[in-house]
Amino acid sequence: MIDIVIDVTLLAFLAITAVATLHLTNLFAIVMLFGVFSLLSAGLFVVMDAPDVAFTEAAVGAGISTVLMLATLALVKRPQKPYYAEAPRAHRPWLPLVVVVITGSALVYGTWDIPGFGAPEAPAQTHVARYYIDNALQETGVPNIVTAVLASYRGFDTLGEVVVVYTAGVAVLLLIVGGAQKRRPGPGMRGDQMRPNLILHVIAKFVIPLIILFALYVQFHGDFGPGGGFQAGVIFSAALILYALVFGLDVAEKIIPSRWLHKLAALGVVIYAGVGVVPLLLGGNYLDYTLLGSTQVAGQHLGILLVELGVGITVASVMLILFFAFAGRARK
Repeated sequence: MIDIVIDVTLLAFLAITAVATLHLTNLFAIVMLFGVFSLLSAGLFVVMDAPDVAFTEAAVGAGISTVLMLATLALVKRPQKPYYAEAPRAHRPWLPLVVVVITGSALVYGTWDIPGFGAPEAPAQTHVARYYIDNALQETGVPNIVTAVLASYRGFDTLGEVVVVYTAGVAVLLLIVGGAQKRRPGPGMRGDQMRPNLILHVIAKFVIPLIILFALYVQFHGDFGPGGGFQAGVIFSAALILYALVFGLDVAEKIIPSRWLHKLAALGVVIYAGVGVVPLLLGGNYLDYTLLGSTQVAGQHLGILLVELGVGITVASVMLILFFAFAGRARK
């Protein structure tokens, strides 16, 4: 009964947040509600026993994405209202409503045949999921089945995701930085231009090391509990972004220069791909970790640890690249 109340409450808050977002015209308020929506979604994932997904949603959706959208608003020199609030309407308002209603109705109709949440007769429960539950620990030595699936059974797919993350970082650099354009920190981002706040500085110096320590725990404990390279990378980058926001962008770049981030982002992909090449050179298949150790379990465990490290390095570097690109973009 309590679970039903929690589910209904979270779903109601999600609906209220979505409707409120549609009715707002202030972009700052919309970004804040997006963060609230992501945080509520993370809570819903926790209730649904998906802590790994909740980690990612809270760190990326409510954390990094909110910071990047706020940085984008800071770069745009216009009133905090969406463009459609100022431009005259050139279309009939009922036409988008009809499209949304038809599409939503089709999606709702498509869910009628979906088995109930956790139903044992669901196709996912009767095919690969059963195999993972019965064999993941024995074959990989990793108690966290999610980590075993992502880093071992779906190793090719996860490698593709890491390459996509790296490619996104490169694309943002090409679009924002513009190659030869020299960066000039905007107002309020230089450490010598920020008004000193002793309380904020003291709290940040106390909290940031704890965030970094937690990121390392999530990184190297993801095989035994919720976590892994994706979550740890975002949490680690969030700590450095917080440091940059409190102490200034120039001070943060003295700790980890932008040129290092470009190399680290590529290094993570190289680590992941390189771990797969080693078994290939030993006569096995690509990303077959069993040849990396004296036993199958030892090799799988070592391979998963290494590829997760590569994921964490790439994700953290790309997140920081995106933040520095937005925060340090030249203003005209």
